[in-house]
Amino acid sequence: MSTATKSTVLLKHHLKALRLPTMQSESERIATRCAAENVDHLGYLLQLTELELLERERKAAERRLKAARFPALKTLDGFDFTAQPSVNKVLVAELMRCAYVEQRENIILAGNPGTGKSHLATALGVEACARGKKVRFWRVTELVTALMEAREERVLARMKSHLAKLDLLILDELGYVPASQLGAELLFDVISTAYERTSVIVTTNLAFERWVEVLGSERLTGAALDRLTHRCHILECNGESYRLKDAQRRRRGATTTSSDQD
Repeated sequence: MSTATKSTVLLKHHLKALRLPTMQSESERIATRCAAENVDHLGYLLQLTELELLERERKAAERRLKAARFPALKTLDGFDFTAQPSVNKVLVAELMRCAYVEQRENIILAGNPGTGKSHLATALGVEACARGKKVRFWRVTELVTALMEAREERVLARMKSHLAKLDLLILDELGYVPASQLGAELLFDVISTAYERTSVIVTTNLAFERWVEVLGSERLTGAALDRLTHRCHILECNGESYRLKDAQRRRRGATTTSSDQD
């Protein structure tokens, strides 16, 4: 075995032992390229380590996206601001920088059903994941159910500990189903624990004065709003429903096709 071949085998062995798989798989290819371009040994090492770091970050971003459990991946590029002129595009662009997460600020997306609130919340969450933040997306009804089940199974403390480690908690669709008294208290406890520790995004179709319909208590509602709206960005989505417009468009298309056939 030649010295060069022996060195390559040992290098790959050591890189595997050090758990540097990208450097292991790319070492020969980069060595060949660096030799052709007359790059010195430090340049070679720099290129290898950069590849390793990029691959690690890519995999970490994938893990964060998976852990966030978005029902569907949405980005800002897919949001139609022209169809929803009530949405503050400048503020959304600013929020995409994720400074609000660093500052433990909240976002409330309020407005009519079908106006893109969940889309925007998801896009903000996806961007936060890309910037290294721990994110979790919950529909409010599913979170309340999970909290009640965790309490019944005596693992509530563990679930609350997991939620407390997040950088961003997304609470989607607050307002569709009233919570029971216990459910409302558990939801409030999550909001209270997150206060000034974890950023929270809430999407809701209810005006603030109607949140009592979900939380069931004026006292609990007032306390929840006090925490959520302190250091908070409010985005209003008051346009016409995307889903309604899409249904109308399909209906018009079906009517036109039927007329053509007649």
